[in-house]
Formats: sequence, C-alpha cells, structure tokens
Amino acid sequence: MSRRHPIIAVTGSSGAGTTTTSQIFSRVFASERMQAAMVSGDSFHRYTREQMARLAAKGLFGERNHFALAANHIDRLEALFYDYSHTGNGRYRQYVHDEDRALVAAGHKPGTFTPWGSLPADTDVLFYEGLHGGVVSDRYNIAQYVDLLIGVVPIVNLEWIQKIHRDTNQRGYSQDAVVQTIINRMDDYVRDIVPQFSHTHINFQRIPLVDTSNPFVARDVPSEDESMVVIHFRESAEVNFPWLLQAIPQSTLSRHDTLVIPGPKMALAMDLIIRPMVQKLMSGKAFA
Repeated sequence: MSRRHPIIAVTGSSGAGTTTTSQIFSRVFASERMQAAMVSGDSFHRYTREQMARLAAKGLFGERNHFALAANHIDRLEALFYDYSHTGNGRYRQYVHDEDRALVAAGHKPGTFTPWGSLPADTDVLFYEGLHGGVVSDRYNIAQYVDLLIGVVPIVNLEWIQKIHRDTNQRGYSQDAVVQTIINRMDDYVRDIVPQFSHTHINFQRIPLVDTSNPFVARDVPSEDESMVVIHFRESAEVNFPWLLQAIPQSTLSRHDTLVIPGPKMALAMDLIIRPMVQKLMSGKAFA
C-alpha cells in the first residue's frame, strides 16, 4: 500500500458486474477532479483469442477461460502494482475487444493486445478492474499493494444468468457454448477467483428475490427491483452504519458488519460508501 500512489481494485468474475462498478468509480473520480490510471484485467491475459482457442483444442484451459492464474501474466500485474505504489508509474497494455472501435480503427485486431507501454504520467490513483485484483497465492500477493479492494460477487446462479444473457445477446455466442465455458472454468473459479473475496475490504453481493434455481433455463436477468444487495465490510468499526441506514431507504443490518439494501439502491450505496474512502485516500496522499 502507498499513501503517495494509492491503488484501488475491483475484482470479480466474468459477468459479475465489475464493469458497472467501474463506471461508478469513474464518476466519483471525475466529480472529485482526480486523474486515474484505468487498467483492465483483460490486459494481463497471457494469450490472444486465437491462441486460447488452439489451447482449448488441446484440452488446456478451455476456450475463453482466463480464470486460471497460469492463463495470465500475474507476474506483470504484480509488477505494475509494485511499481505504481513506489513510483506512480508502471507498464500495461490493452486487450482489444470487438466493440473497441478506436483500437480497431487504429489497426488492432479484436482478440489481441496493444504493445506494452507506460501508464499516463502524473495520475492520482491506479484503478484496476478485472479477475485477479485480490490474488494471494504461494507465488503472488497482489492484494498487499491495494489500498481499497472491492469484490463484486452475485450469488453464483445469478452470476451465471448474467453471463449467459450477456454473452448470447451482446457477444453472439450460443447458449450451449456459454454453458460449456462455465463448466470448463469451474475448477479455476473455485481455486483462483473465490479466495480473493476473503481479502477484499468490501464485498457487494446481489441476491435475487425470484426463482433462479435453474440458471440455464432463465430467460431474463432478475431486475434490480427483484433483488437485494448484501454489503459486507471487513473493517466494520470504520463504517458509519447509522448514517448509511438513514441515507439509504429500506436498508437494514443483518449482522454487525453487513448492510442489506434494496437492489435499486446499489449505485447510491456504492457512491455513499466509496466516495468518502476515495476522499480519505486522497487526503492521506496530500500529507504523504
């Protein structure tokens, strides 16, 4: 961790909702007039889309399975966090998605990467969103460098429904292909993704209030109105629960460290919870 060069990371699996959380952070950074170095976990995948397909054909990893640490440059991610925490700079690249029109127009092929380069100069904070922002293993300890680590963790059936809906409707995959991907990833999900949520400072977990017992036949993603959100704080003594209960209508405490809110209030809750923490990080930086 670094007072002078703070790092914020949002971690969660594919389809969990980390991208939406990143958008909330972006709004907070803009309103607080902060310059953030924005880094995507996709940038640290080890293989291109075509390479992953070839490996899958050989029985390795499974197509589109980047959950496994071995399928990623975790060493480079740790180096980025180390370098930024000490110097305010580091090396990263971008993964080219099909919808990245600017990168495609610049000649980059979807499913590949841009060259490695330096982060923008003179940023206030490094913000990471991806699969591995809280990894702690025998070989790596990414979490030790993160000043604010957020987990986005819908219950697993809801996570699968969200992924199936996104990948079939927005990315053009068949449902059978998406389900097979979920199956192929399961061991790596249990081994490399789930343990990170024990290292987070806050976990946001969306819970549906409708039947999701068979996620593979669900036609719709449960709406915000059909959900509650469970918010767990690792350091509950530092949280002003009376203020949050007053500021968020219909919120309750289920445990001394756990706030439960209506689904439609998730964006409000994230802003109310995250903004003071970001301001605190910046205040600490000012006196570093």
